[in-house]
Amino acid sequence: MRRTPARADLHSAAFTDHATIPDRYSYDGGNVAPPLEWSGIPDDAVELVLLCEDEDAPGRPFTHWLMTGIAPNATSVRADAPPPMAVAGPNDFGEIGWSGPRPPVGDQPHRYFFRLYALDQKPGFTKETTADVVRSAITDHVVASGTLVGLFAA
Repeated sequence: MRRTPARADLHSAAFTDHATIPDRYSYDGGNVAPPLEWSGIPDDAVELVLLCEDEDAPGRPFTHWLMTGIAPNATSVRADAPPPMAVAGPNDFGEIGWSGPRPPVGDQPHRYFFRLYALDQKPGFTKETTADVVRSAITDHVVASGTLVGLFAA
């Protein structure tokens, strides 16, 4: 029987939970990945995965950032300092790495869910592995997770 994942704390110096993401992190405003920090990763974690998705995009969650292979002892990610050994994956802009918020002009603020997952195995994801594949593969292997939600409107 699978245990309930522990709660990891995920936060950013750039914005607080459910607050507006500053423009410099948006696709059209600088497209810089926001700094993230975390704590509460259990000792049995062997890999971390970071995923950012727009849950209000038409049709399905829209992937803005996917990073796999993060060492379990890492405690942060910054645009100028990705964690050693981390692998940036594809986003739904057709790019690798971070592509910031870019909701349609006139929409209500979209919610961007930054999720950190601590896994009990190394799935061996590559830079071609999509967010859909990652979500399916980690389902039974999450030992802790944390979520930070940012808002953005054009």
